[in-house]
Amino acid sequence: MVQPESGRAYHHGDLKSSLREAASAILEEEGLSALSLRSVARRAGVSHAAPYRHYPSREALLADIAVEGLERLRGELAQAASVPGDRSDRIVRIGGAYLRFASRHAGLLRLIFGSELPNRGDFPGLAEATAAIGEDIGLALGDQAAGLAVWAAMHGLAILILENVIDLGQKEAGLAVAPSRAEILLRSLVEVVRD
Repeated sequence: MVQPESGRAYHHGDLKSSLREAASAILEEEGLSALSLRSVARRAGVSHAAPYRHYPSREALLADIAVEGLERLRGELAQAASVPGDRSDRIVRIGGAYLRFASRHAGLLRLIFGSELPNRGDFPGLAEATAAIGEDIGLALGDQAAGLAVWAAMHGLAILILENVIDLGQKEAGLAVAPSRAEILLRSLVEVVRD
């Protein structure tokens, strides 16, 4: 039972999911610095102690959000890789899917791959889900080394765009244009490598 501020007891249907949803909303709307167990509890409408039923620390909650985000990213990349075409087409489609995910979930992408989770090894599911991204891309391309190279290129491009280091038109038109313009860059890169 969770105690609301009024002191009356009530049961919260799926507290863990509600906490993840609240944390994800804070992450995307306000940024990582605004995300605390207390702010998540407030957003979810539960007592400040309620998150500790599922998460012993802020880092544990962040790791759970990151794993869930990685699974969503993997699903989007798998869908892009499943469309028939040659290897070059798969690279471009996978790259576009990665950039679409990054443009829609910039805060989540920064959390997943940033320094906010310094004890990644304490969360085996996080390490496994992270490694699976490179493995999935490698399988889609039929070459694990190529999978890691494509992932590194896509992630680097995503961060450069999100941090406005390079402008593919997103400064004026918004992040929605980044994936299609990134696909053009990736196709150019594939052509250079092929020659």
